[in-house]
Amino acid sequence: MRLVFDEEFNSGSLDRSRWNVEGPTFWVNNEQQAYIDSSKTIAFGTPDGADGGALILRPQYEPGYTTPLGRKADFVSGRINTSGKFALTYGKITARIRMPADAGVWPAFWMLGYGQWPDCGELDIMEYVGEPKWTSAAMHGPGYFGDTPLVKRQTFPQGVDVTQWHEYSLERTPDTVIFSVDGREFYRVTKAMVEKYGPWRFDRPEYVILNFAVGGVYPHKVNGIEKPYFGLPQSTVDRIKAGKIAMEVDWVRAWERN
Repeated sequence: MRLVFDEEFNSGSLDRSRWNVEGPTFWVNNEQQAYIDSSKTIAFGTPDGADGGALILRPQYEPGYTTPLGRKADFVSGRINTSGKFALTYGKITARIRMPADAGVWPAFWMLGYGQWPDCGELDIMEYVGEPKWTSAAMHGPGYFGDTPLVKRQTFPQGVDVTQWHEYSLERTPDTVIFSVDGREFYRVTKAMVEKYGPWRFDRPEYVILNFAVGGVYPHKVNGIEKPYFGLPQSTVDRIKAGKIAMEVDWVRAWERN
């Protein structure tokens, strides 16, 4: 395979030729934040353990924030994607990421096809909902979306959790999708497995998304927390207010099959 995308986040600012920023009109999954284009939520730094600079997606407490569509949210956060700028069909993509331990956070590293969801196909390389010992991967498409049957948790070895740096990877061939963490494969899905539920949609380009949601349906499904926010406990709210919660991304690299 040959390297076709290499984002090291060393420049101290977002490369707008590679990345788009999601705005506040976007809202899904009863998430408790609004996405904004701001250096408060999409920041850069040199955290310990990073190889040079890193992207820092940091949710902020902004009570009463009102989106252009009139929705009120007490939190703002960051979401970026490569739609129209970079997409991969067959090959491998990896991101080196570090996350907080706090319940109810919902950072993710994933890929999405072009067109209407779920027919476009979605590949969740890494989703995390504040249970530090595990992350999950999933596939969504026509006939297998939402509470998809194509989902798998991976558990870290003893003494390891999400607060350390890890490499989250996806490799895709014409008939297989492989999910790995730190080079350790934990889930392999074949075309035949997918077609038990619906059409295979992973034979087309998909672009990259990095985002940090707070609360919402997936954290709530795991922790059952209703107050003070849906899926988000007060302890995490306090840590967001204190500026102590962030998803750090050291780099994103993609290789394409020759």
